Amino acid sequence: MTTQQSVAAQVEGQTIAKLLRRNAAEFGDLPALTSLDDPDATTLTWAQVRDEVAAVARGLADLGLRAGQRLMIMSASRPEHIVTDLAAANLGAIPCTAYSTLSSEQLRYVVDHSSAPIAVIAGSDELARWRPVLDDLPSVRQVVVFDADAVPDGDARFLPYTALRDRGAALHRSSPQTFEALTDAVKPDDPLSMIYTSGTTGVPKGVVLSHRNAIHEAIALHTLHEAPPHLSNISYLPLAHIAERELSLYMPVVRAGHVHTLADPAGIAGALARVRPQGFFGVPRVWEKMVAGLKTMLAGVPEDRREALLAASSLLQEGYRLRSAGADVPPDLADRIAETDRTVLAPIRAMLGLDHLAFASSGAAALPLEVLYFAAGLGVEVHEVWGLSETTGAATSNHAKAFKAGTVGKPVADVEVAVADDGELLVRGPIVFLGYLQADGTITPATDADGWFATGDIGTVDDEGFVTITDRKKELIVTAGGKNIAPTRIEGLLKEHPLIGQAIAIGDDRPYVTALVVLDDEMAPAWAATRGIEANDLEELGAHPAVRAEIDRAVEAANERLARVEQVKRYHVLTRPWTPESGEVTPTLKLKRRVITSRHDADIAALYTP
Repeated sequence: MTTQQSVAAQVEGQTIAKLLRRNAAEFGDLPALTSLDDPDATTLTWAQVRDEVAAVARGLADLGLRAGQRLMIMSASRPEHIVTDLAAANLGAIPCTAYSTLSSEQLRYVVDHSSAPIAVIAGSDELARWRPVLDDLPSVRQVVVFDADAVPDGDARFLPYTALRDRGAALHRSSPQTFEALTDAVKPDDPLSMIYTSGTTGVPKGVVLSHRNAIHEAIALHTLHEAPPHLSNISYLPLAHIAERELSLYMPVVRAGHVHTLADPAGIAGALARVRPQGFFGVPRVWEKMVAGLKTMLAGVPEDRREALLAASSLLQEGYRLRSAGADVPPDLADRIAETDRTVLAPIRAMLGLDHLAFASSGAAALPLEVLYFAAGLGVEVHEVWGLSETTGAATSNHAKAFKAGTVGKPVADVEVAVADDGELLVRGPIVFLGYLQADGTITPATDADGWFATGDIGTVDDEGFVTITDRKKELIVTAGGKNIAPTRIEGLLKEHPLIGQAIAIGDDRPYVTALVVLDDEMAPAWAATRGIEANDLEELGAHPAVRAEIDRAVEAANERLARVEQVKRYHVLTRPWTPESGEVTPTLKLKRRVITSRHDADIAALYTP
């Protein structure tokens, strides 16, 4: 296995720009980029991707984009987005993707803060968010639009992407050496990209990452998971999310992988069956939905078949539990697991498109243990990771040869994790970001004199080096009795039941803990249908006695695993999901606690009324 020292050695002197050049030269005929949204699109090879990047880079330079300047992109995942992002990086500019769910006012803030002279947007949906504030953004000189039909007539500020690309291609043909000089000019510690934090507790901050940050992260994770070269994956999460940016922009360049873009995450189930990827990352909600759907499907399977599947799942979970505890799996059990997996569970994975996975991972929030074990019972071991935008993604990770369920694994190569006196986790190493972008364009580091970055997460590190996350430092509940309580643990236990899609624990300055729970808009109707419960809508379903009784049981089951002071004494059921558009969660689906508690102040007050 590659040592930590060799990871650092592989990173030294490299940039994303130089690795893209290498891919075109050494892996030029390998597939690089495929759109799952355009049936007529052809797969681009690595040689073709670099040609496209060169053309767009020259086009952006012709518009005046220079090294150090920011480029704002608003688009779902699509080949043009990835090409444009890499083009800006080859110029030494700093690409930044804005979440497509941002309101016009939120967009105004990040664009104004970035001082981006050029913006690149997908089409009419994004245009509708930009038009109300564009006149208030003096820094933006030009807006490039991927979808030519969406370009407004008679407004010189807007330019079709094809026009930019064609102009740049002509420039590149006339002087290809110019692009090669641009590639050579980029240095490992130069800025590579910027990510705006989700702003759960304040205004978003611009996190600036370097080429060294991204490449070290990519090599460290590939090494840790012993992933094959030229890994295939599906890019379906927003590229404003650090995980997707690392997995679908930088890792593919580092290992000459094959990215399949999917604009609508709702289509991921069908995409998995089409692509059968080798690598797959899902935020907890993705895995929770997948498991809930499988449980619903299982309920409709004939009893003899269902019992066989459950017995097979139980056997695999037994082996997973032993390995998680660091114990050896007895040879006879290992043989039974292998045979059962081959005959019973492998066909299920093939049906789901998960049969070629080299590794699967989850991050951004805790994955309920029930989901983790259910997936393992299907032969899909999901390895939890932990990190932030400021750590270029995963600072710690479980992997097949060393994992502990309920933890987020050990630090990746060359990274250190320490616990401060107040329980806050600190990170040091080559994946820690350059700093935060300031309004004047400077970048201010956020590490202390010894290089430690304070993450804002509370956690522990056990004797074996496994890290466990307790909660966000600013989100801890302090009850009226002075008890510190981690709300995310309570919320995770509540969400283990398929009826509950979202939950928030309440209790700050209160005598006891209560909760708001939201019916899952997809799983709740399916759960009810299998039990013959009829309802016209979610509101009616949420009031049904059988549903209320089941939620009671779900809360009781969660309480059995909580200390007395943590237990949910009362709860209120909501039937409208919290979404980024409605404002209760961030684009990465993190709870905006202040927004939720403010909007449901009356419901919360009733939970504390005798």
